[in-house]
Amino acid sequence: MRQLLIIPDRNDLDESLRLAFEYGVGLEYNDFFAPDLLEDERKQQEVVATYQGKRLPVYCTLHGAFYDVIPFSPDIRIREVAKLRICQSMEIAKQLGAKVVVFHTSYNPSLNSEGYVKQWLDTNEKFWSEVLSKYPETAVYLENTFEQTPDVLERLSEQLCKFENYGVCLDFAHACLSKTAPDEWAKRLGRFVKHIHINDNDGISDLHQAWGDGTLDRACFYRCYETYLQDATVLVETSKKEDTIRSLRKLKEEGFLK
Repeated sequence: MRQLLIIPDRNDLDESLRLAFEYGVGLEYNDFFAPDLLEDERKQQEVVATYQGKRLPVYCTLHGAFYDVIPFSPDIRIREVAKLRICQSMEIAKQLGAKVVVFHTSYNPSLNSEGYVKQWLDTNEKFWSEVLSKYPETAVYLENTFEQTPDVLERLSEQLCKFENYGVCLDFAHACLSKTAPDEWAKRLGRFVKHIHINDNDGISDLHQAWGDGTLDRACFYRCYETYLQDATVLVETSKKEDTIRSLRKLKEEGFLK
């Protein structure tokens, strides 16, 4: 059965949960990438307890820390902070029973020299291998962010796919904003993709609009899913309640959400 997810609104959690159970979808927690929350253990545990006090869907995921999280930095101090934030994300996922944590690749396409690419690949392989080994019960999915082609993520995934808890999160909107056609992203990365983020935009900026409110080729997404991505879970990555509802209705109307 196809697994979809939505982002819960902690300030209106009962409504988010009502939607989740009405449409049969899971949750992807988006609270725990905020640096202020990660720095405040008391507040962090209050937020965790807010979720733990509710009846939650069986399948939930978590978006990990990403602000200035550069585990491949040549600066050892920056790598130390990145490791701290990533491990915090993994530990919170365990507390919430989230089966997956999504992290950004943070690849900078403007620094595309051979030396940068090699350093990015080598450092990421070493770092994520350690994380995947340390947390074998929790999956790590790396999300394409600023990449203009699937090249580096494909090469990194070829090295990390030996870990059963590794996968790619294909952000379809990010792919549509790149120089490479989204169907090429799906074709090249499909064997690694275990999770997908979808929302809409104007073809220029990453607006996180409701599915169907922008200009993205939704038919292309459905074709890509059926051809290359059938086993992947799908997050409707919109934060406003009204956008989430419109997205779910559109997905149901178009036959993707059964």
